[in-house]
This record gives sequence, structure tokens and C-alpha cells, in this order.
Amino acid sequence: QVQLVESGGGLVQPGGSLSLSCAASGSIFSPYTMGWYRQAPGKQRELVATTVSGGNPNYADSVKGRCTISRDNAKNTVYLQMNSLKPEDTAVYFCNADVSLYSDPWRRDNYWGQGIQVTVSS
Repeated sequence: QVQLVESGGGLVQPGGSLSLSCAASGSIFSPYTMGWYRQAPGKQRELVATTVSGGNPNYADSVKGRCTISRDNAKNTVYLQMNSLKPEDTAVYFCNADVSLYSDPWRRDNYWGQGIQVTVSS
């Protein structure tokens, strides 16, 4: 019913920048919390940043000051601008969203994207 499609990943040199996008599609009545998580090889998935409509964004300590999360509710899209990238930022980045559907506007369900690779290497 809902698909989250990430884009913008790739290979970047240390110190470089990358911008990720995630568009949610389907019969979405309203998006609520939207965010980004990442999983490096051999590690657990971890929070990168989340945003709640009308609220303050939340960032992992490891990315504070280097990443900016934003959203466009009209497009059901969340963005992640990453600057001053480090090799330890290398991971698969996953989009996550709580949304309600027109079929049941009072119910929220959580969805994940398939993930997109970000590699920081010289």
C-alpha cells in the first residue's frame, strides 16, 4: 500500500557531501514521523535523524552539525543533506515513515524503504 523509495546515494570522498531523498507513495492521508536510519556491515541499524511535522528534528550525536533533515509534506518526501562525510558514515541508509492512509486516517503504520548505499572512500 505504501512504498518508500530512496535516491541519491553513491560514492563520495571523505569531506564531501551527499543528499538523499525518500518519496513515499500510496494512498497516504498524512505522514507523521519521517526519518533516516543506517546500517553498516556487521552492525545494527541505527538512527541517523528523524523529523516530526511541526516539531524539532532529532539527530544522532554522530551526525549532529553535519547532517540536516527536512521534509516536504505536500510531496510526502523526506530529505537528508550530509556534509563533511567520513568513512564511518559508510552504510546502507534506510528511509522510515509513520503514515496514515485514506482508508483509515486514524491508524498509523510504519514503513521502511529498501535502503540505499552510501560509501565514503578515497
